[in-house]
Amino acid sequence: MARLDDAAIAERLGRLRGWERVGGEIRKEYRFADFAEAMGFVTRVALRAEAMNHHPDILVSYSKVSLTLTSHDAGGLTDRDFRLAAQIDS
Repeated sequence: MARLDDAAIAERLGRLRGWERVGGEIRKEYRFADFAEAMGFVTRVALRAEAMNHHPDILVSYSKVSLTLTSHDAGGLTDRDFRLAAQIDS
């Protein structure tokens, strides 16, 4: 999959809520009422990611979950990252 240029990244990022670009990655932080809710969210993300065969970096800190997406095989952001981000937020 081809890496996106800056204009394409900005356009796709504009379609998402709460995601930010950090270099060659996009990130979003989610907050939940407690650890159990956070882990339930992580499980839902894992199932969607596995179905797309595209796996985010996930950091869990009690009731806070941070997700980071990039396409390592392409050396940066691709359409696949933005499709997964949209799936996570749907």
